[in-house]
Amino acid sequence: MTDDLIEFYGTECRHCIEMQPLIERLEKEEGVKIQKIEVWHNAANARLLEQTDKGYCGGVPFFINKKTGKWICGSTSYEKLKAWALETK
Repeated sequence: MTDDLIEFYGTECRHCIEMQPLIERLEKEEGVKIQKIEVWHNAANARLLEQTDKGYCGGVPFFINKKTGKWICGSTSYEKLKAWALETK
């Protein structure tokens, strides 16, 4: 398992909830794992989001691929999520 793919999310976030089936599909179909970090109810995780976000998004869901440095702010399509997760450079 790799820790390169991260989703920062809020438990009650509507957009985060909308993305959940796409994340589950991606993990099942492509065998990748996205580390999920809840930030609305965890102050330490919220600080980590702020440090990681660097002003890119300012909210959740926020996806970061640590290997490529590419990020996604908010909801997206399955195709874009898949391309983000599988890109290696």
